[in-house]
Amino acid sequence: MKEWRYWLNEQRGTLMGLAIFILMFAVYIFNHPAGFTADVVQTAANKGVLLAFVAMAQTLVVLTAGIDLSVGMVFVLTNCIASYIVIGDTWETTLGIVGVLLAGMLCGAVNGALVIYGRLQPIVATIATAAIYFGIALLLRPFPGGDTNEDLADFLTGQTYELIPTSLILLLAVVLIVWIPFRRSVLGRAAYASGSSEQAAFMSGMPIRRGKFLAYVLGGLFAGMGGLFLTFTTYSGEAAYQSGGVYTLWSIAAVVLGGVSLFGGRGSAIGAIFGAFAARTTGDMLFVFDVDPLWQPLLQGVVLMIAVSIGAIDLLRVRNRLDWFQ
Repeated sequence: MKEWRYWLNEQRGTLMGLAIFILMFAVYIFNHPAGFTADVVQTAANKGVLLAFVAMAQTLVVLTAGIDLSVGMVFVLTNCIASYIVIGDTWETTLGIVGVLLAGMLCGAVNGALVIYGRLQPIVATIATAAIYFGIALLLRPFPGGDTNEDLADFLTGQTYELIPTSLILLLAVVLIVWIPFRRSVLGRAAYASGSSEQAAFMSGMPIRRGKFLAYVLGGLFAGMGGLFLTFTTYSGEAAYQSGGVYTLWSIAAVVLGGVSLFGGRGSAIGAIFGAFAARTTGDMLFVFDVDPLWQPLLQGVVLMIAVSIGAIDLLRVRNRLDWFQ
């Protein structure tokens, strides 16, 4: 019985994020003119997966008690890069995908190096790198354009067996191949420990620097995956400053909705995925209720604020930082 209670306590944030998403998605589906259909679910899944990748990137940094304000710009930069190199036959497309993911990892590595080895505050370092990444994106794509492998794009943004959104299968594969091995690895535990108490983790002999650095690198990888998927969704690249800023802010909201502690050391990328889908559903809900566009930003903010408050309700019971990890 104690094991179940321990498991529920550990997964409380993730389960809360799942519950909030189910509630919001149910309201959306019940009021959608087409109802619960494969096409409606596919559209919602594709939009949700975009934010989910960026939210996963943010989660890895937040777990180390930091915050990454450059994830949105890495997302935009890799979208622009992908619109140039993810084209051609199967071999050329594969090399292009590898190049885009390496670019994302390089951005994450730069962030990690500045924070860990340069000893800069994460918020300061990532504000600076965000400007640099957007500047590079703007040089690559001063005007929207480009192309991609349409067959692959149609497959990844379509349906498997005309029922299941392929984007969800892709997201599940990323969780199984990247997130879970990281979470269970020594470096993954070191990243968690650094968020809980970096001094205690260091005294325990854990590889703190390597764990945090890997978290930043994988954060860049996830953001790169988001930019790549955006290219498959739009068939083009665009250096959109507003888009990068919006995705950065919403990734933080998704992290909180998914039960990831902004104190660091507690939470899961899986919870952040549910938080991303819940956050993305708020805009869809306003669409089905036919809310005036002038009112949508205000109401979307109110709905999101309520949802985030529910997701972070456990913080109200925290008397000191150590209580959060009990």
